[in-house]
Amino acid sequence: AAAGGGGPAGPQAAGAAPAPVPGPGAVLIGDRLYSGVLITLENCLLPEHTLRFTPSMSSGLDPDTETELRVTGCELIQAAGILLRLPQVAMATGQVLFQRFFYTKSFVKHSMEHVSMACVHLASKIEEAPRRIRDVINVFHRLRHLREKKKPVPLILDQEYVNLKNQIIKAERRVLKELGFCVHVKHPHKIIVMYLQVLECERNQHLVQTSWNYMNDSLRTDVFVRFQPESIACACIYLAARTLEIPLPNRPHWFLLFGATEEEIQEICLKILQLYTRKKVDLSDLESKIEKKKLAIEEAKAQAKGLVPEGVQSLDNTSGFSPIPKNESPKEVKGNKPSPLPVQAMKNAKRKTEGAKRTSSNSPVNGVQKGRESRSRSGSRDQSYSRSASRSASPKHR
Repeated sequence: AAAGGGGPAGPQAAGAAPAPVPGPGAVLIGDRLYSGVLITLENCLLPEHTLRFTPSMSSGLDPDTETELRVTGCELIQAAGILLRLPQVAMATGQVLFQRFFYTKSFVKHSMEHVSMACVHLASKIEEAPRRIRDVINVFHRLRHLREKKKPVPLILDQEYVNLKNQIIKAERRVLKELGFCVHVKHPHKIIVMYLQVLECERNQHLVQTSWNYMNDSLRTDVFVRFQPESIACACIYLAARTLEIPLPNRPHWFLLFGATEEEIQEICLKILQLYTRKKVDLSDLESKIEKKKLAIEEAKAQAKGLVPEGVQSLDNTSGFSPIPKNESPKEVKGNKPSPLPVQAMKNAKRKTEGAKRTSSNSPVNGVQKGRESRSRSGSRDQSYSRSASRSASPKHR
């Protein structure tokens, strides 16, 4: 965006507001002043207003359902990474990208499973352990069968598979576009080991492993888009030491040496502990909630245009069962004009039309009856009609 006002350069008018001071690296193109681009390897921390009101909430999704979708998506990425034999850093990168993306887009408008596949595929390339899209699809296909307690069957390479592959490629491009191609993630893995070396606790393997486990579990929360990795590392060490009852320096507190505050430590620990108290939610229930929200949005759009989702005339402004006046009916489109009757009457009419179509399929247009009619007229065409009827496919196959 332009950093300046965008007006023509010239002397400032009397009483006008002072021109904004250009920031470092500002570029003047024509008569507009553009801010410079700052490329850094720091973590992308989101502002508070973005975290408070997400795009999924604007689509009508409640915060609890959104949290469950985030946790479930990160669990899918972790399980798929294990089956694909990815390094832990690649699985961590995929989960952070997944969290960042859904703070810019809604769960209602974008498939959680497709974005999870795209994040796994993208993270494998970022961390230099690339996997094929076909392998990623196969792994998620198997996870879905195991989740639904079905017998795993091989994935058929048909047109549906090709369409799914294209959707994952588009989802990967969309993730890159929404994140501005800033996909670097600074992980606290090495920071945890370094801090424990400073505290002279690196020989305690139990403490190191527990801190590492808490850090991997924290990937399912939103702490990586809210806090610096140094604070997350301190919180994981703090929580592991409290769990194992290992005393650490507290006069002053040891984490103050690494730039973390007590408030951040407590908030991160609380987010991690909430994971262990949540009830396991069925993914099919979450998907049904999303479908309901999609239908509600489509109905709202249709009602705003004066049409219900099927393209039939809206009946919301009627009183009781009275028909809509003619002056409020929409313009006549191709085909028959929709009848301004109540919904039940329209359903009955639809059933009648479907019944008429079924009866019309048994009309003398069929090859067999057509052949009989030809036999009654001329016996010489008997053989030709019988051949055409046998070669042509039945109406059902057509």
